[in-house]
Amino acid sequence: MPSPSPSSPFNISRRRLLTAAAATGTLSLLRFAPEASANTGPQSYTASWASVDQHPPAPTWFQDAKFGIYYHWGTWSVPAFGSEWYPRNMYNSGSAENQHHIATYGDPSVWGFQNFILGANNKAGQWTQFAPKLTSAGGNWDPNAWATLFKNAGARFAGPVAEHHDGFSMWNSQVNPWNSVAKGPKLDLLSLHAQAIRAQGLKFMCSLHHAYHFNGYFQYVPNQSDPNLRILFGQQGSTAENQLWYNKLHEVITGYQPDLIWQDFDLGLVQESDRLQFLADYYNAAVSWNKDVVATYKDGFDANGEVFDYERGGPGGLLTPYWLTDDAISPTSWGYTTGMGYYTTQALLHALIDRVSKGGNMLLNISPTWDGTIPSQQQTILLGLGDWLGRFGESIYATRSWASYGEGPTAMGGGSFTGPKAGTPQDIRFTRSQDNTILYATTLGWQGGTTTITTLGSNSISLSNLASIQLINNAAGQYTSLTNYTQDGGGLHITMPSANPPFNALAYTFKLTFNGQIPTPGAGSIPTGWVKVANATTGLVIDSGGNVASGSGLKQWSYNGSTNLQWQFVPLGGGWYKIVNNTNGMVADSWGNTANGATCLQSPWNGGNNQQWKLDPAGNGRYHIVNRGTNTALDGAGNATVGSPTVMWAENGSTNNEYTITAA
Repeated sequence: MPSPSPSSPFNISRRRLLTAAAATGTLSLLRFAPEASANTGPQSYTASWASVDQHPPAPTWFQDAKFGIYYHWGTWSVPAFGSEWYPRNMYNSGSAENQHHIATYGDPSVWGFQNFILGANNKAGQWTQFAPKLTSAGGNWDPNAWATLFKNAGARFAGPVAEHHDGFSMWNSQVNPWNSVAKGPKLDLLSLHAQAIRAQGLKFMCSLHHAYHFNGYFQYVPNQSDPNLRILFGQQGSTAENQLWYNKLHEVITGYQPDLIWQDFDLGLVQESDRLQFLADYYNAAVSWNKDVVATYKDGFDANGEVFDYERGGPGGLLTPYWLTDDAISPTSWGYTTGMGYYTTQALLHALIDRVSKGGNMLLNISPTWDGTIPSQQQTILLGLGDWLGRFGESIYATRSWASYGEGPTAMGGGSFTGPKAGTPQDIRFTRSQDNTILYATTLGWQGGTTTITTLGSNSISLSNLASIQLINNAAGQYTSLTNYTQDGGGLHITMPSANPPFNALAYTFKLTFNGQIPTPGAGSIPTGWVKVANATTGLVIDSGGNVASGSGLKQWSYNGSTNLQWQFVPLGGGWYKIVNNTNGMVADSWGNTANGATCLQSPWNGGNNQQWKLDPAGNGRYHIVNRGTNTALDGAGNATVGSPTVMWAENGSTNNEYTITAA
């Protein structure tokens, strides 16, 4: 691929930044060999949505990687109290952090946040500073050991928080005097991370959280008269702060060539022209490097060219386009705090399996101590994840989501801040090979002498071309053939060699190999005649209300044999159906209302997208009934009152959103 032209936005901005750097010192650039090839896409970008939206958001390497590790390691790791928001909350009068700070260091108006960077004695006379030292210099930080741990944990990409909300840049910045080379560690931490991680064959990422730096993080800090402290506390004014936000990102791009740049919230408060210039610069740089890159967002970008990130959560069901969740090894803090607790390895692994089955990646945060030590509990969890991935990773890496993400009683995801959760043996998650000939079914526990997969029941799917079923053994590439299995309306029943598990694992994976393509669940399984459509939560069926006017709402009713309660799914091609009532001949119609909770209506057939529906298998023989016009699904809203409305809701993990379709 050609490099950007000399007049491209990338080179114009790069010249501007490097000119400034030349006036203040040398900006050292890391050099990396180009990749062999990159995805097709535009050969140059401009700072406009029309242009950056053409960027392929989730390259193949990212969709194959599935699991990454990053780490909140910085100034807040020194007090190790509260959370990584300590630099903010120490100024919030009366807060726990404020009281701790006064007791340990002194009043923050005298012993300010800058002392964690510059260094100062605390009240006990102990020198206090974020200044980790390399093991080669007598310290405890070994970036190569970190990177080796990440690889052994099964991560395929990794990297640091390059700058958190606190405004301290962990690289050799020429635009921010508060950086890790000029102050504190006196090391280019970002460079050392990048070199170590790439040496392990991992993709290098970094996260930046600095949009909130000048949009509220230091709101409790009084206005400073010192110009340098005004920079540290984000008090330079909107124009200067927006420019600094952009300049920091540009330094990271040109100096460190990250494969992925992850950004935290409040991007929407950054000036739009600066956001667009960053994206254009990053994508133009990637063209010149001949590599595929990823930019993620929580707000301020869009899914056309970037990847959406869920914080501590994920969707309740299958979701496209490709997405990411970032979660932490601890439920209480992202940065290290004394006595912090941790999720179990089981909960984190099950969350990873769940996220992958729904079409996403998982980025896991760890919390090192200020001196560069990764606590032993965290290492144990990471190595536990790596142990499972080392044995069963073929069901995770380089796979794709299937027509159904899975089945079982445990609802996982459903939005942000839902957290990791351990499943049960009855919870099963599916992935498939990219050529769609191998289906992996991972049970989140051992079911016993017989494993039942209800999604693969005869009323949902034909298994006529199933060639073999194997249990992935306790080592990668080793299998036990399972030849004793039956299929009926209740599922696929696989007889195991023993009721006891043959080895210990946090989840067990079955490999189903087909002669040709994996069949599509639901194909040919919906009765061709009249059916009743029953909600999985309420047990009530969808009711037209009889001979009613066009635009009347659909209701829920106890099934009594009335034709008002009977429907026919008429195929339209391409997996779409019209849903016709047996009494009035009208069809279910969303009327284009995309709001969650909107009542589903009915009207005469007109062929519009609002009257077309698809069936997304939800497992357990249930379906999400999704409208083509609104992309929302039928939902009982959990209301078991006879006569309550049938509404529309975004697909999620709730049984309110699931229906059985059986002959009337």
